[in-house]
Amino acid sequence: MPKRPIIAITMGDPCGIGPEIIIKALRAPEVTAACVPLVIGDRLTLERALSVCNSPQSISEVSAAEEARHVPDGTIPLLALSQLSEADIIYGAPSVAAGDAVYRYICHAAQLCLDGTVAAMVTAPISKEAMHRAGHDYPGHTELLAGLCGTGDFVMMLAGDLLRVSLVTIHEALGDVPRLVTFDSVLRTIRITAEGVARLTGKAQPKLAVLALNPHCGEGGKFGREEAEVIGPAIMAARLEGIAAEGPLSADTLFHFVRQEGYDAVVAMYHDQGLIPLKMLHFDDGVNITLGLPIIRTSVDHGTAYNLAGSGTASESSLLAAIRMAAGLVRRSFPLAQAAGFS
Repeated sequence: MPKRPIIAITMGDPCGIGPEIIIKALRAPEVTAACVPLVIGDRLTLERALSVCNSPQSISEVSAAEEARHVPDGTIPLLALSQLSEADIIYGAPSVAAGDAVYRYICHAAQLCLDGTVAAMVTAPISKEAMHRAGHDYPGHTELLAGLCGTGDFVMMLAGDLLRVSLVTIHEALGDVPRLVTFDSVLRTIRITAEGVARLTGKAQPKLAVLALNPHCGEGGKFGREEAEVIGPAIMAARLEGIAAEGPLSADTLFHFVRQEGYDAVVAMYHDQGLIPLKMLHFDDGVNITLGLPIIRTSVDHGTAYNLAGSGTASESSLLAAIRMAAGLVRRSFPLAQAAGFS
């Protein structure tokens, strides 16, 4: 019987709900059945979350990932990378110290994955403002992890049981999107999405719907030429490679027909075009997964929820789904996880 994979869980912003949803998720028997969780973060912050959540769990600090295997049930293995003060972790008030700590949690977890020490990483929500103030200027987790892994070919996908959406452009100003939607960026996104969804679903040739950029697919050029000159040709190139991609399709109607038409995923041109419908369906159980990396990384599909921080009421559903998805990808023999003996 294969051993359970160690999955690193980064704490996220200590001033938000990340520590609380970690505490709540790690109570679930399904987590310990699927993996050995290893929290990467801060002890004071995690102790406070235990109190807020009225949890009977305890904390056991470890110095190496493998030690997490020997921590008893009901105890949370913690790799403490920071020693934050109470002033650094005021609820709803992102601090420079917390922003720097969050950056170090992510970097360390990514390196553990790259080394094969852990099989996957799951990330709790971060404050981009705090990271920027600490001197780490990244638009988000996705771009930071791509840099740490040394790849430019990555795609952000959000997924739930009913809908999966990947993005050609991610955290960009809307005015910059048209120039960033190029033949190469669309084709690359289709390719990476097809490969990633094949791993997620077990289908050799998943069916992809590719959205238009403009209303009504450009209305024959009246509302824009991107469909005819960029998106359509990229879809044709993908089809010539054997990818089952269809489009360009109008975003205002496509989502109604996703299940009826049997699409396994939707490729959207920009952030809100794809993620508004996704979060309408999967606000509580959606998972953010970065495709194209040499490591497995999943995340919650929500932010730090400062308005809920400290209340113990935030839902852990998305984090549970992210842990389940990461463990599922490990079982499907993702290359680095297999090399580490987690097949």
